[in-house]
Amino acid sequence: MTAAHATPHKAGAREWTGLAVIALPCMLYAMDLTVLNLAVPHLSAALRPSSAQMLWIVDIYGFMLAGSLITMGTLGDRIGRRRLLLIGAAFFGLASVLAAFSTTAPMLIATRALLGVAGATLAPSTLSLIRNMFLDAQERTVAIGVWIASFSIGGTIGPLIGGALLEHFWWGSVFLVSVPVMALLLLIGPWLLPEYRDPGAGRLDLLSAAQSLLAVLAVIYGLKRFAEHGAGWLPLAAVVLGVAIGWAFFRRQGRLADPLIDLALFRAPAFSAALTINTLAFFIAFGSFLFVVQYMQLVLGLSPLQAGLWSVPSGAAFAVGSTLVPRIVRRVRPGFVMAGGLLIAAVGFALLAQVDRTDGLALLVAAYAILSLGLSFAFTLAVDMMVGTAPPERAGAASAIQETSSEFGGALGIAMLGSLIVAVYRNAMAGNALEGVPPAVAEAARSGLGVAADAAAALPGPAGAALLEASREAFAQAFGLTASISAGVALAAALLAAFMLRGVGGPPRAAPAAPGSCPSASEA
Repeated sequence: MTAAHATPHKAGAREWTGLAVIALPCMLYAMDLTVLNLAVPHLSAALRPSSAQMLWIVDIYGFMLAGSLITMGTLGDRIGRRRLLLIGAAFFGLASVLAAFSTTAPMLIATRALLGVAGATLAPSTLSLIRNMFLDAQERTVAIGVWIASFSIGGTIGPLIGGALLEHFWWGSVFLVSVPVMALLLLIGPWLLPEYRDPGAGRLDLLSAAQSLLAVLAVIYGLKRFAEHGAGWLPLAAVVLGVAIGWAFFRRQGRLADPLIDLALFRAPAFSAALTINTLAFFIAFGSFLFVVQYMQLVLGLSPLQAGLWSVPSGAAFAVGSTLVPRIVRRVRPGFVMAGGLLIAAVGFALLAQVDRTDGLALLVAAYAILSLGLSFAFTLAVDMMVGTAPPERAGAASAIQETSSEFGGALGIAMLGSLIVAVYRNAMAGNALEGVPPAVAEAARSGLGVAADAAAALPGPAGAALLEASREAFAQAFGLTASISAGVALAAALLAAFMLRGVGGPPRAAPAAPGSCPSASEA
């Protein structure tokens, strides 16, 4: 063991201040995924988009963001990660201004697409910069915990800030929040953030970039269509097309001298296992957010603002867990900490399955906070292992793979768990003979709880109350089953972490790994 390996460089005040700067665009990255939902009624009244245009306004940001991650991560390795981050920040601020003052629906769609491409530079660039700013393994775990917590905070405060702005300003104000933050990043980023690029990187393969974009776009589009409209030839064709393009993409990477993705990363057991666990964790995280928020509003009768406020404890638990992990892994192996976190998440999901339909808000909030705490352990350590096992010159590509797996896991969770909720709900509603409810109304109510609630409000007397009661009971059944399945997925991921990652890292006094063994998160 060399002296340099034994005593890695410790971060100073510049690096920790730079981490605070990095956290700001990450918060905005998460806020932009959620804040627009609150503004939909306002911009609908102002721009009068068609239903198809409205869907594209909401979805195009996430589509372009997910599709551009791999290209942007690798581009940062080639042109410099700080340079890419600053370029992305400039375009993000510009696109935010254009979106805020859009005068037509097509203009807003175009600016949201530009926001997605610019947003794709933020997460891979910031995470790969952390890989080079924090060389000490323990300090890097702390930094990644802060990085992950910033996303959680952004997702939590996004609806709150958006709601406050919409109380006093026009719908475009929700986009202008990012402008001063991006301006601050452009001013102080060059002084606080180091530059790093792969000195041996070749040119960017444009065909590979196009293939990665089309593959991710097609698969995520198909999954979203499946979640929203059920099975059909269009979502199936989109997923099949995306998988085929993805297969061609990976075949091409194996033949290129300078691939967009180094396939050797996947041959590291720690990297592959962490990637799988990260995908599974996002699968249940996004699915749980979908049905918990629906349960709060449609079953418990909370307003959107009340639901957002009651979601704050889960965001706080996630942020706390992300910052606790570095202290725990000083004494316990990362694989076991990750497994323990996933077990905590499984307990949280099991508690969700026990929520009472009529008076379950306290248990719902507590269970949601518990599962968020557990998932924060898994997310923090999965990211740490994936970035830590990658060589420094490939940190951007590894960061992009991690972000892409998160997008895929989330989209798959929404599609599969959301479809399960719909299927169980429809089956339960089909068995209800509702006296006084017209057959056409009863049939429409089977499409979803939101439709049923609107229909019940329009029916007079006991018929409306019976329809609302039956629909809430059906949704509660679907909610409990979905929570139970999520608990099972969390348990399976915990077992995978305990088995596949049991030898990764260790407490500071642990013996060094044998020569030739897989580098660990604490050894990288």
